[in-house]
Amino acid sequence: MTLVAQLAPPAQPRLGPESHHYEWWQGAGLILITGWLYFSILAQLGAQWWKNPDFSHGFFVPAFSLFVLWKERERLAKVVRAPSAWGLPIIALSLCVLVVGVLGAELFLSRVSLLVLIAGMVIFFLGWKFFKAVLLPWAFLLLMIPLPNIIFNQITFPLQLLASKFAAATLPLAGVPVLREGNVINLPAMALEVAEACSGIRSLLSLVTLALIYGYLLEKRIWVRVVLALASIPIAVMANSLRIVGTGLLVQYWDPNKAEGFFHLFSGWLIFVVSLVMLFLLHKLLLGGTAAAIEEVRP
Repeated sequence: MTLVAQLAPPAQPRLGPESHHYEWWQGAGLILITGWLYFSILAQLGAQWWKNPDFSHGFFVPAFSLFVLWKERERLAKVVRAPSAWGLPIIALSLCVLVVGVLGAELFLSRVSLLVLIAGMVIFFLGWKFFKAVLLPWAFLLLMIPLPNIIFNQITFPLQLLASKFAAATLPLAGVPVLREGNVINLPAMALEVAEACSGIRSLLSLVTLALIYGYLLEKRIWVRVVLALASIPIAVMANSLRIVGTGLLVQYWDPNKAEGFFHLFSGWLIFVVSLVMLFLLHKLLLGGTAAAIEEVRP
Protein backbone atom coordinates (compact mmCIF):
# COMPACT_ATOMS: atom_id res chain seq x y z
CA MET A 1 0.00 0.00 0.00
CA THR A 2 2.82 2.36 0.82
CA LEU A 3 4.61 1.63 -2.46
CA VAL A 4 1.43 2.12 -4.46
CA ALA A 5 0.74 5.40 -2.69
CA GLN A 6 4.25 6.61 -3.49
CA LEU A 7 4.00 5.70 -7.19
CA ALA A 8 0.52 7.09 -7.70
CA PRO A 9 0.43 10.61 -9.15
CA PRO A 10 -0.82 13.32 -6.82
CA ALA A 11 -4.48 14.08 -7.14
CA GLN A 12 -5.19 17.19 -9.20
CA PRO A 13 -7.30 19.76 -7.39
CA ARG A 14 -10.69 20.24 -8.91
CA LEU A 15 -11.54 23.68 -10.12
CA GLY A 16 -14.81 24.86 -8.73
CA PRO A 17 -16.98 27.77 -9.84
CA GLU A 18 -15.02 30.15 -7.63
CA SER A 19 -11.81 29.25 -9.44
CA HIS A 20 -13.31 29.88 -12.88
CA HIS A 21 -14.81 33.12 -11.60
CA TYR A 22 -11.35 34.16 -10.44
CA GLU A 23 -9.88 33.35 -13.90
CA TRP A 24 -12.50 35.54 -15.58
CA TRP A 25 -11.61 38.45 -13.29
CA GLN A 26 -7.93 37.93 -14.09
CA GLY A 27 -8.66 38.06 -17.81
CA ALA A 28 -10.87 41.11 -17.46
CA GLY A 29 -8.20 42.90 -15.43
CA LEU A 30 -5.51 42.17 -18.04
CA ILE A 31 -7.78 43.41 -20.84
CA LEU A 32 -8.49 46.65 -18.96
CA ILE A 33 -4.79 47.30 -18.28
CA THR A 34 -3.83 46.51 -21.87
CA GLY A 35 -6.63 48.73 -23.16
CA TRP A 36 -5.45 51.58 -20.96
CA LEU A 37 -1.87 51.23 -22.24
CA TYR A 38 -2.76 50.94 -25.92
CA PHE A 39 -5.96 52.98 -26.22
CA SER A 40 -4.41 55.91 -28.09
CA ILE A 41 -2.25 53.61 -30.23
CA LEU A 42 -5.22 51.49 -31.29
CA ALA A 43 -7.33 54.61 -31.91
CA GLN A 44 -4.66 55.98 -34.29
CA LEU A 45 -4.43 52.57 -35.96
CA GLY A 46 -8.18 52.45 -36.57
CA ALA A 47 -8.12 56.00 -37.93
CA GLN A 48 -5.36 55.03 -40.37
CA TRP A 49 -7.39 52.05 -41.57
CA TRP A 50 -10.35 54.35 -42.14
CA LYS A 51 -8.53 57.22 -43.85
CA ASN A 52 -5.82 55.41 -45.82
CA PRO A 53 -7.20 53.09 -48.55
CA ASP A 54 -3.85 51.27 -48.69
CA PHE A 55 -4.55 49.74 -45.28
CA SER A 56 -8.35 49.52 -45.24
CA HIS A 57 -8.05 45.71 -45.12
CA GLY A 58 -6.88 46.11 -41.52
CA PHE A 59 -10.47 46.00 -40.27
CA PHE A 60 -10.81 42.39 -41.44
CA VAL A 61 -7.62 41.12 -39.83
CA PRO A 62 -8.57 41.09 -36.11
CA ALA A 63 -12.09 39.98 -37.01
CA PHE A 64 -10.69 36.96 -38.87
CA SER A 65 -8.29 36.12 -36.03
CA LEU A 66 -11.20 36.11 -33.58
CA PHE A 67 -13.16 33.93 -35.98
CA VAL A 68 -10.32 31.40 -36.11
CA LEU A 69 -10.15 31.29 -32.30
CA TRP A 70 -13.90 30.76 -32.10
CA LYS A 71 -13.84 28.03 -34.76
CA GLU A 72 -10.97 26.22 -33.01
CA ARG A 73 -12.45 26.65 -29.53
CA GLU A 74 -13.04 22.92 -29.00
CA ARG A 75 -9.50 22.00 -30.01
CA LEU A 76 -8.04 24.79 -27.86
CA ALA A 77 -10.04 23.60 -24.86
CA LYS A 78 -8.19 20.26 -25.06
CA VAL A 79 -4.72 21.80 -25.14
CA VAL A 80 -2.78 21.16 -21.94
CA ARG A 81 -2.16 24.45 -20.16
CA ALA A 82 1.28 24.69 -18.60
CA PRO A 83 2.10 28.31 -17.62
CA SER A 84 5.71 29.23 -18.31
CA ALA A 85 7.84 31.83 -16.56
CA TRP A 86 9.47 32.55 -19.95
CA GLY A 87 6.45 34.72 -20.66
CA LEU A 88 7.69 37.35 -18.18
CA PRO A 89 10.81 38.40 -20.15
CA ILE A 90 8.68 38.53 -23.31
CA ILE A 91 6.21 40.80 -21.53
CA ALA A 92 9.10 42.96 -20.30
CA LEU A 93 10.47 43.13 -23.84
CA SER A 94 7.09 44.25 -25.18
CA LEU A 95 6.90 47.06 -22.62
CA CYS A 96 10.43 48.19 -23.53
CA VAL A 97 9.48 48.23 -27.22
CA LEU A 98 6.36 50.23 -26.30
CA VAL A 99 8.41 52.82 -24.41
CA VAL A 100 10.90 53.14 -27.28
CA GLY A 101 8.07 53.46 -29.79
CA VAL A 102 6.23 56.12 -27.80
CA LEU A 103 9.32 58.19 -26.97
CA GLY A 104 10.62 57.91 -30.53
CA ALA A 105 7.19 58.60 -32.06
CA GLU A 106 7.54 55.33 -34.01
CA LEU A 107 4.05 53.95 -34.48
CA PHE A 108 5.21 50.67 -35.98
CA LEU A 109 7.17 49.69 -32.86
CA SER A 110 4.34 50.74 -30.57
CA ARG A 111 1.87 48.60 -32.49
CA VAL A 112 4.15 45.58 -32.76
CA SER A 113 4.73 45.74 -29.00
CA LEU A 114 1.04 44.88 -28.52
CA LEU A 115 1.48 41.60 -30.39
CA VAL A 116 4.62 40.81 -28.39
CA LEU A 117 2.69 41.56 -25.20
CA ILE A 118 -0.13 39.22 -26.23
CA ALA A 119 2.39 36.46 -26.96
CA GLY A 120 4.08 36.97 -23.61
CA MET A 121 0.81 36.85 -21.66
CA VAL A 122 -0.36 33.71 -23.48
CA ILE A 123 2.93 31.94 -22.73
CA PHE A 124 3.01 33.13 -19.10
CA PHE A 125 -0.57 32.16 -18.25
CA LEU A 126 -1.27 29.28 -20.64
CA GLY A 127 2.11 27.94 -21.78
CA TRP A 128 4.08 27.30 -24.96
CA LYS A 129 1.78 24.54 -26.23
CA PHE A 130 -1.20 26.85 -26.11
CA PHE A 131 0.74 29.61 -27.86
CA LYS A 132 1.72 27.15 -30.58
CA ALA A 133 -1.97 26.26 -30.96
CA VAL A 134 -2.93 29.92 -31.48
CA LEU A 135 0.13 30.82 -33.55
CA LEU A 136 -1.82 31.20 -36.81
CA PRO A 137 -4.38 33.81 -35.61
CA TRP A 138 -1.64 35.59 -33.64
CA ALA A 139 0.72 35.80 -36.63
CA PHE A 140 -2.14 36.90 -38.88
CA LEU A 141 -2.50 40.03 -36.73
CA LEU A 142 0.79 41.27 -38.19
CA LEU A 143 -1.11 42.12 -41.38
CA MET A 144 -3.19 44.72 -39.55
CA ILE A 145 -0.12 46.85 -38.81
CA PRO A 146 0.82 49.25 -41.63
CA LEU A 147 4.38 48.98 -42.84
CA PRO A 148 6.86 51.68 -41.79
CA ASN A 149 7.25 54.43 -44.38
CA ILE A 150 10.86 53.50 -45.08
CA ILE A 151 9.83 49.93 -45.99
CA PHE A 152 6.60 51.03 -47.68
CA ASN A 153 8.52 53.35 -50.03
CA GLN A 154 11.09 50.66 -50.79
CA ILE A 155 8.24 48.42 -52.00
CA THR A 156 6.11 51.06 -53.70
CA PHE A 157 8.67 52.61 -56.04
CA PRO A 158 9.84 49.30 -57.62
CA LEU A 159 6.17 48.41 -58.17
CA GLN A 160 5.66 51.74 -59.95
CA LEU A 161 8.61 51.05 -62.25
CA LEU A 162 7.51 47.47 -62.88
CA ALA A 163 3.98 48.54 -63.85
CA SER A 164 5.27 51.31 -66.11
CA LYS A 165 7.78 48.97 -67.82
CA PHE A 166 5.09 46.36 -68.43
CA ALA A 167 2.73 48.97 -69.88
CA ALA A 168 5.48 50.44 -72.06
CA ALA A 169 6.25 46.99 -73.45
CA THR A 170 2.61 45.98 -73.96
CA LEU A 171 0.96 49.12 -75.37
CA PRO A 172 3.00 49.11 -78.63
CA LEU A 173 1.56 45.65 -79.34
CA ALA A 174 -1.84 47.38 -79.51
CA GLY A 175 -0.54 50.07 -81.84
CA VAL A 176 0.08 52.73 -79.20
CA PRO A 177 3.50 54.43 -79.47
CA VAL A 178 5.10 54.87 -76.07
CA LEU A 179 8.06 56.75 -74.65
CA ARG A 180 8.77 55.84 -71.04
CA GLU A 181 10.74 58.07 -68.69
CA GLY A 182 10.99 56.40 -65.30
CA ASN A 183 7.43 55.95 -64.07
CA VAL A 184 6.01 58.38 -66.64
CA ILE A 185 4.52 56.90 -69.82
CA ASN A 186 4.34 59.45 -72.64
CA LEU A 187 1.50 58.70 -75.07
CA PRO A 188 0.55 60.72 -78.16
CA ALA A 189 -2.62 61.93 -76.41
CA MET A 190 -1.12 62.71 -72.98
CA ALA A 191 1.45 61.62 -70.43
CA LEU A 192 0.49 59.00 -67.85
CA GLU A 193 2.27 59.02 -64.52
CA VAL A 194 2.22 55.78 -62.58
CA ALA A 195 1.87 57.45 -59.20
CA GLU A 196 2.24 55.84 -55.79
CA ALA A 197 -1.51 55.23 -55.63
CA CYS A 198 -1.28 53.32 -58.94
CA SER A 199 1.67 51.19 -57.88
CA GLY A 200 -0.59 48.30 -56.88
CA ILE A 201 0.52 48.26 -53.25
CA ARG A 202 -3.09 48.59 -52.13
CA SER A 203 -4.31 45.57 -54.10
CA LEU A 204 -1.15 43.67 -53.17
CA LEU A 205 -1.65 44.02 -49.40
CA SER A 206 -5.38 43.38 -49.63
CA LEU A 207 -5.00 40.36 -51.92
CA VAL A 208 -2.34 38.74 -49.72
CA THR A 209 -4.67 39.15 -46.74
CA LEU A 210 -7.64 37.71 -48.61
CA ALA A 211 -5.51 34.88 -50.02
CA LEU A 212 -4.63 33.79 -46.49
CA ILE A 213 -8.28 33.97 -45.43
CA TYR A 214 -9.36 32.12 -48.58
CA GLY A 215 -6.78 29.39 -48.06
CA TYR A 216 -7.78 28.85 -44.44
CA LEU A 217 -11.51 28.66 -45.17
CA LEU A 218 -11.46 26.57 -48.36
CA GLU A 219 -8.28 24.51 -48.21
CA LYS A 220 -6.96 22.11 -45.57
CA ARG A 221 -3.59 21.26 -47.15
CA ILE A 222 -0.80 23.47 -45.87
CA TRP A 223 1.23 23.45 -49.09
CA VAL A 224 -1.75 24.65 -51.13
CA ARG A 225 -2.34 27.48 -48.66
CA VAL A 226 1.31 28.50 -49.00
CA VAL A 227 1.12 28.41 -52.81
CA LEU A 228 -2.02 30.55 -52.84
CA ALA A 229 -0.48 33.09 -50.47
CA LEU A 230 2.73 33.35 -52.50
CA ALA A 231 0.88 33.43 -55.82
CA SER A 232 -1.21 36.38 -54.66
CA ILE A 233 1.87 38.62 -55.00
CA PRO A 234 2.54 38.13 -58.75
CA ILE A 235 -1.22 38.02 -59.41
CA ALA A 236 -1.69 41.45 -57.80
CA VAL A 237 1.31 42.88 -59.67
CA MET A 238 0.14 41.48 -63.01
CA ALA A 239 -3.44 42.69 -62.52
CA ASN A 240 -2.30 46.20 -61.67
CA SER A 241 0.00 46.26 -64.70
CA LEU A 242 -2.97 45.31 -66.88
CA ARG A 243 -4.86 48.19 -65.30
CA ILE A 244 -2.16 50.61 -66.48
CA VAL A 245 -2.32 49.10 -69.97
CA GLY A 246 -6.10 49.47 -70.00
CA THR A 247 -5.78 53.10 -68.93
CA GLY A 248 -3.33 53.74 -71.77
CA LEU A 249 -5.70 52.21 -74.31
CA LEU A 250 -8.55 54.27 -72.90
CA VAL A 251 -6.53 57.46 -73.26
CA GLN A 252 -5.38 56.69 -76.78
CA TYR A 253 -8.52 55.31 -78.37
CA TRP A 254 -11.38 56.92 -76.44
CA ASP A 255 -11.07 60.00 -74.24
CA PRO A 256 -8.15 61.10 -72.04
CA ASN A 257 -10.61 62.56 -69.53
CA LYS A 258 -12.14 59.13 -69.04
CA ALA A 259 -8.88 57.92 -67.50
CA GLU A 260 -9.54 60.01 -64.43
CA GLY A 261 -12.32 60.21 -61.89
CA PHE A 262 -14.92 57.48 -61.70
CA PHE A 263 -13.46 55.25 -64.41
CA HIS A 264 -10.05 55.30 -62.75
CA LEU A 265 -11.56 54.36 -59.39
CA PHE A 266 -13.82 51.74 -60.96
CA SER A 267 -10.91 50.15 -62.79
CA GLY A 268 -9.15 49.71 -59.45
CA TRP A 269 -12.08 47.75 -58.04
CA LEU A 270 -12.45 45.80 -61.29
CA ILE A 271 -8.81 44.74 -61.29
CA PHE A 272 -9.10 43.64 -57.67
CA VAL A 273 -12.07 41.45 -58.60
CA VAL A 274 -10.06 40.07 -61.53
CA SER A 275 -7.25 39.25 -59.08
CA LEU A 276 -9.66 37.31 -56.89
CA VAL A 277 -10.93 35.39 -59.92
CA MET A 278 -7.35 34.54 -60.92
CA LEU A 279 -6.67 33.32 -57.39
CA PHE A 280 -9.81 31.16 -57.52
CA LEU A 281 -8.82 29.70 -60.89
CA LEU A 282 -5.34 28.92 -59.59
CA HIS A 283 -6.90 27.04 -56.68
CA LYS A 284 -9.08 25.05 -59.06
CA LEU A 285 -6.02 24.29 -61.19
CA LEU A 286 -4.14 23.02 -58.14
CA LEU A 287 -7.11 20.86 -57.17
CA GLY A 288 -7.31 19.45 -60.69
CA GLY A 289 -3.58 18.79 -60.86
CA THR A 290 -3.62 17.05 -57.49
CA ALA A 291 -6.58 14.88 -58.52
CA ALA A 292 -4.85 13.93 -61.77
CA ALA A 293 -1.66 13.00 -59.91
CA ILE A 294 -3.64 10.78 -57.52
CA GLU A 295 -5.29 9.00 -60.47
CA GLU A 296 -1.90 8.33 -62.04
CA VAL A 297 -0.54 6.84 -58.82
CA ARG A 298 -3.50 4.48 -58.43
CA PRO A 299 -2.96 1.05 -60.03
